[in-house]
Amino acid sequence: MLERSPSVDSERPPLYKSPTRTSSRSSGSKRPPFYSNDSASTLVGSAYERKINDVESIKEKVDTAERLDDIRKLMAKEKLDYYVVPSEDPHQSEYVAASDKRRAWISGFTGSAGQAIISKTAAYLVTDSRYWLQARDELDSNWHLIPGGAVDGPKDWIDWLVDRAKDSKVGIDARMISHEKATLLNTQLNHKNSKLIYPPQNFIDIVWKEKPLRSKEPIFIQSLEFTGREVGTKIAEVRAWIQAQPPAVPSYSKTTPTPAQMHIGTLITSLSSIAWLLNLRGSDIPFNPLFYAYLFISLDRVVLFLDPVKLTDEVEDHLRALNIERKEYNDIWAFLRRREWGEGKVLISPETSYAISLMLTHFRYTVAPSFIDTMKAIKNEVELEGLRRAYLRDGAAYVKWLAWLEHKIQQGYDITEYEAAWRLTEYRRQNKHYWGLAYENISASGPNAALPHYSPTKSGARMIDRDTPYLNDSGGQYRDGTCDTTRTIHFGRPSADQSEAYTRVLQGHIAIDSAVFPEGTTGSQLDVLARRALWKDGLNYMHGTGHGFGSFLNVHEGPHGFSSSVALVPGHVITNEPGFYLEGRWGMRIESALAIRRVKTKGEFNGDVWLGFERLTCVPIQTRMVKESMLTKEEKQWLKDHNKKCLERLEPLLKDDKRALKWLKRESDRGIGIAAPGPGGITIDWD
Repeated sequence: MLERSPSVDSERPPLYKSPTRTSSRSSGSKRPPFYSNDSASTLVGSAYERKINDVESIKEKVDTAERLDDIRKLMAKEKLDYYVVPSEDPHQSEYVAASDKRRAWISGFTGSAGQAIISKTAAYLVTDSRYWLQARDELDSNWHLIPGGAVDGPKDWIDWLVDRAKDSKVGIDARMISHEKATLLNTQLNHKNSKLIYPPQNFIDIVWKEKPLRSKEPIFIQSLEFTGREVGTKIAEVRAWIQAQPPAVPSYSKTTPTPAQMHIGTLITSLSSIAWLLNLRGSDIPFNPLFYAYLFISLDRVVLFLDPVKLTDEVEDHLRALNIERKEYNDIWAFLRRREWGEGKVLISPETSYAISLMLTHFRYTVAPSFIDTMKAIKNEVELEGLRRAYLRDGAAYVKWLAWLEHKIQQGYDITEYEAAWRLTEYRRQNKHYWGLAYENISASGPNAALPHYSPTKSGARMIDRDTPYLNDSGGQYRDGTCDTTRTIHFGRPSADQSEAYTRVLQGHIAIDSAVFPEGTTGSQLDVLARRALWKDGLNYMHGTGHGFGSFLNVHEGPHGFSSSVALVPGHVITNEPGFYLEGRWGMRIESALAIRRVKTKGEFNGDVWLGFERLTCVPIQTRMVKESMLTKEEKQWLKDHNKKCLERLEPLLKDDKRALKWLKRESDRGIGIAAPGPGGITIDWD
């Protein structure tokens, strides 16, 4: 997944009702009938009901003119020149609940990243390269797309806005922008005689009359079986970190620090950090097992702010045993205003909403990198073992699905991108500890695969063809791990340019997977390895090479990644996902999950400081599109070893699925590439 969810039984939380996929077929399509021992007739009970009840509302391009007029009337009252509508919620979440999709509502653009900026006479949507094509398709004539990061274009929305603003008042909800971004934007706007204005109410909330309500789904316990660490030990480590922070005194001061300069606690606003720290999970955000809350930790108390309707008796007992106080979600503002912790400063992360900074005032907070993000990113052995098991089960589901998909296409069936994704979800649903999907299925054929974040709709899905690569980027959320896998496959004879590009992508994937590097190496220093082979042919991709991911948490997790300057350490997990996209024609990506581990080297220069990767993903890589002559001896061996290892590890899980086992054995034994055409252009496929 590209970067830029009565008392509840803790052993089995409620399944998240993630979107499923089914077929959308043309009435004029000709094909054989479904066989009685396969396909649709094999769906029985709840699976069959899910399919026939999977009704999709028709998605139409929204006419935003009236909505924009309403916003401009509010802007006029506040004498604003611009009003900014970010994608994020008050917790700066990447993926948000339906009730927080303000930017999508006002603009019609549904991608997960982008900012809407409304002026007195125009409206603009700034987003990065992952979403340019999607935005062009979804925005109506009232909007102008600003491609952030384009050559000779603005770096991002802040860059674009600062360039235009002069003697301007820029409105924004202070809850929806981080302290870090607000501080940067304020500084730059000041140079243009402009400033940020924070209206007391969010303009979108005033205008959006049918705004969805917040989730009331219950919170559930993530047990020690999956977390490997007690809540008490995590809180103790956070308190030790608080105590280790130096007093907030000027460097030149020689006087003894006053109580007001001492750090006495930290306010945590990141939903994934709160869930991880308390060994709790929820269902407030699609695909992410999170719940809305704030958490305050001082040296002598812990206060959790949340909607009490979410608390079951079991969770109440869990919190009571930990001496955690509970307050209403919105009580956080009174708590901050009254400074209920007494004297002293509160530590906040740069991602904390600016509204909290404003409420505290700069005398009462210190900004520091999130210590909990750092703790959470380093997986313990229980979490790592859980991820290994989850990826093994998820890989088995993926292989069952690949075998089914190839079988149906070879039989002559027309399978849509939507139905293919839906069927894969059904295979995953059968797995132990399944909770839902980790993100919306990316299932793309032909030109749709050139859109890195394309997700098919039931009514608009394309048929999977035999002439272009088919890309599937998807993963399951399991109690023991969050999965994220991409494979690109071809059901016909790939063209020369497809084979060459795919081989370059594979070479970059292998280069990252095989890397050995010393302690202190950052992901950004390794990024070039994934691109080197593509660069040789003047090819590239505009997204990141990989990101961290959670242990039954978010599919995107920091602070490390292949675009990050944070050093990789044992316990970090990260995706490896180079790709290539030919706009309007086809696209390809190969993604596997890796864990950083210590490795032994021949020289051991400087001692035991060398690191490498353990591959968690267990799904074969199709060799049909690979051009063997472009691979080195080592790369050929890596590919053969990977597919053989997939057979060894997955065979015990596939003993009851003869078709999948046969397919897996064939893929593990298959040679690299495809037979060249014979005399007269005759082709023979030995599969």
